[in-house]
Amino acid sequence: MRFLITGGAGFIGGHLANHLHREGHYVRVLDDMSSGDPSNLHPDIFVKRGDVRDVPNIWSLLQGVDVVYHLAARVSVPASILYPREYNDVNVGGTVALLEACRDVGVGRVILASSATVYGQQANQPVTEDAPSRPAVPYAVSKVAAENYLFTMGQLVGFETVSLRIFNAYGPGQPLPPSHAPVIPYIMQQVAQNASVVVYGNGRQTRDFVYIEDVVDALVAAAVAPHVDRETINVGSGKETSINELVFLIGGVVGKKTNLLHNGENSGGVDRLFADLQKAEALLDFRPKVSLKKGLQNLYQQDPIFHKNDGPAASPLLGFSLGRNGG
Repeated sequence: MRFLITGGAGFIGGHLANHLHREGHYVRVLDDMSSGDPSNLHPDIFVKRGDVRDVPNIWSLLQGVDVVYHLAARVSVPASILYPREYNDVNVGGTVALLEACRDVGVGRVILASSATVYGQQANQPVTEDAPSRPAVPYAVSKVAAENYLFTMGQLVGFETVSLRIFNAYGPGQPLPPSHAPVIPYIMQQVAQNASVVVYGNGRQTRDFVYIEDVVDALVAAAVAPHVDRETINVGSGKETSINELVFLIGGVVGKKTNLLHNGENSGGVDRLFADLQKAEALLDFRPKVSLKKGLQNLYQQDPIFHKNDGPAASPLLGFSLGRNGG
């Protein structure tokens, strides 16, 4: 098959692109490289640097493509609060531009990488796909809008559409920026460098951490599964883990004692959030294979960033992100 992956040089997109290439598919990647790294991709994968809002550029990339994966987005929850216009412009405007191009060229299926943040605070857990959206930050609002545009355009024009609401993905190769870092690599770096781990709130808030290989399995299945048109599907581990538990689990993997501090002046986000996977299992035959402990072991062993001793740890005061790619 022929695939286009927008945001294909990013964390999830890069793992997906390399997997599809290994399976013998033809893969094209579009990425503005604002956070992506093309050096992580197989050299035979076609990579075009560009903006997802550039419709004429997308036209050329879509020629002969069977399935589009739309992963291009700004993904930091805290940054979306600071820059809501940018998040709306890229995450919503970029989705609309891509859908226009798909309409013009004629694409069979478009798969959106959405986010579990669209659920917000939910009384019932695990959360199912029919739970009402309660976005509490601009990033989540942008994902709700992107989903609505996806399904509306697909129904009007005639191509199939699928939205995968990805929970907290983590794994080797996940970027570790100096501020608003994804939670798992942030904690692992702090522990590895004998630094304090500062957690917002009381640390009892729970999240669903899903390993990157399992995320890729769901994305791949969504490209060929029948009966998924205009479906929204959770992609997670189906397990909930508190942030406090996560810190001590990482300490065990790294083999160091953790110095855990709580910052009660800052919100730790929603109290609980983890995925009900019944729909994913029924429609995608999706069953997560990698436990959190095994995934953390893989991350620590395979990612060299945690074995460097040539610089200070990230400032604990900068905190971490619990967004879609936030681990």
